[in-house]
Amino acid sequence: MLQFLAFIKKEFYHIFRDRRTLLILFGMPVIQIILFGYAITNEIRNAEIAVLDQSNDYYSSRLVQKIGASGYFKITTALQSEKEITEAFRAGHIKVALVIPKNFGYNFYHNHKAPVQLITDASDPNSATTLLNYATAIVGNYQQEMSGQLKLPLTIDVHPRMQYNPALKGVFMFVPGVMTLILMLVSAMMTSITITREKETGTMEILLVSPLSPGMIIVGKVVPYIILSFINALVILSLGVFLFGMPVKGSLLLLLMECGLFVLTALSLGILISTITASQQAAMMISMVGLLMPTVLLSGFVFPLESMPLPLQMFANILPAKWFIIILKDVMLKGSGLLAVWKPTAVLLGMTVFFIALSVRNFKTRLS
Repeated sequence: MLQFLAFIKKEFYHIFRDRRTLLILFGMPVIQIILFGYAITNEIRNAEIAVLDQSNDYYSSRLVQKIGASGYFKITTALQSEKEITEAFRAGHIKVALVIPKNFGYNFYHNHKAPVQLITDASDPNSATTLLNYATAIVGNYQQEMSGQLKLPLTIDVHPRMQYNPALKGVFMFVPGVMTLILMLVSAMMTSITITREKETGTMEILLVSPLSPGMIIVGKVVPYIILSFINALVILSLGVFLFGMPVKGSLLLLLMECGLFVLTALSLGILISTITASQQAAMMISMVGLLMPTVLLSGFVFPLESMPLPLQMFANILPAKWFIIILKDVMLKGSGLLAVWKPTAVLLGMTVFFIALSVRNFKTRLS
């Protein structure tokens, strides 16, 4: 019995001595509770909306002010023509566009009926539906207020239009997110485990005394995963296009190049994980827990980033998955070119260079 108690005591010592184990045991549950508590919500706040007010009268101004004061929308752009609507959507500056036609006030007061149009970015159908419901409710409330003041049976007809995804197909959100998740996990996790296995079994030292340089050894072990990951990307794209009807409105060559860049980013992250871990188990835990949960919750794959607190929105900027999903939606659904996605492309390229540089530094320090 004393030996059993001594063994239990020894196990406690091992657990409390390993900081990474303590982080997994106590840090991860706290992080998960915070993320799930804030991220799992269907409410969207401060969504960016553009207004094309062709009437510019008292009634249209009151409607615009009511929408801006609701807390659900933030008026960021005042459009001058209908041509600017598509450009604003494609640039990613807005989520909703409100179009108020000419003579809105006259039709509203004299004819007791005035139309407005709401245009939403339906590349994310869940967010589009939510924002459309918000805007429709605000317009309906405005109609009731004005009808009470004027004592007239006023009516405002809302004509919605779903941009980029008229049928609100959930697969348009599903395919980019799953593609990002699979490429991230397969590329990063498999790379980190493969290199860590060599270190754990003691064969890395044998490889290092070979004529090959450390850099060549790493590249040789990573190249197969580059090919396999790129094949994964092609398979997912093919299933999305031919099985689910996912459109590819932009350049296919640009899309494949962006997929290749994201694979390199994920692989470089996997190499970095392998340089800071000494066992396959630790590498797998970091890859699964550290990459899976943030990719699902904080990349915009499932939950809109606009509904999250500002600290989480800022943290999401360091996740490669967020930028890759933006690229996929812009190229596949909006037909955007390189000029429209140069910013997320530059971010992924910078992350890749940073991860590789940090990996080389850690690799030399640990194995020299």
